[in-house]
Amino acid sequence: MSRTQLHALYGLKWNPFLPEIPSDALVKDEQTKNFCRRVEHVVMDGGFAMVTGDPGTGKSVLLRQLQLHLGEIPELSVRTLTRPQSHIRDFYREMAELFNVPMKPSNRFGSFTGLRTQWHSHIKASLLRPVLLLDEAQETPDDVLSELRLLSSVDLDSRNILAVVLSGDARLPSKLRGSVLLPLESRIRLRHHIDKRPPEDMAALLREILTQAGSPELMTAKLIQTVAEHGMGNARAMMMMGNELLEAAAQRDARVLDEDLFFEVFRERVRKRKAVK
Repeated sequence: MSRTQLHALYGLKWNPFLPEIPSDALVKDEQTKNFCRRVEHVVMDGGFAMVTGDPGTGKSVLLRQLQLHLGEIPELSVRTLTRPQSHIRDFYREMAELFNVPMKPSNRFGSFTGLRTQWHSHIKASLLRPVLLLDEAQETPDDVLSELRLLSSVDLDSRNILAVVLSGDARLPSKLRGSVLLPLESRIRLRHHIDKRPPEDMAALLREILTQAGSPELMTAKLIQTVAEHGMGNARAMMMMGNELLEAAAQRDARVLDEDLFFEVFRERVRKRKAVK
């Protein structure tokens, strides 16, 4: 069954269980709203913010929501570094492309000064610091993170000309506590950790996403609660289960996803979990 047929069968505007849902349909809870408001202060003065959490807890989704939120601020420049694993030369190549700065790979000083000159111009015109989002920052080489710190700081470290939001799993804080990156770690102004969600929050998230997708009755109330509990606080795991159930329902021509379908699809998984308990 094609994606279009699947959506039509269940009255869906898009698959609510896949990562590529529209940015404006992402569920924005109070913690997310508060984080976005706090980042606005970093945008005013520059500096570093950091988001951490276990894999699957929603760090990348939070960055998408932040990107959308900051995009509503007039004249603000928001860019996303797409290759966190790049070493210095490729890092400067991407930065030059992101900020439209001419660059010669052999002239790192020229790239350094070119970026800073453009950021100074942006601040003068908008009174806002440009923003750089860096997901999976635990993969970024130490020398690149150190270079970011030096790039963003002027006047003997008394002023910042760039706002940087780092996002990563538990390896990122550990990485920043290393001797090479301690100067950066000490400059992080905003720290936000995403904990595993309790079942009631997981269920609320699932209900809201189904509503946004155009099919709030796709799953029964009991199934929503069951999937939320089996997600164990991990939104990604919950959505992967939801997608498996949707595909299984389509194969069986079931119009509603219910608990019977869940136990049929995940019987073996449930049996193993009960055996461990």
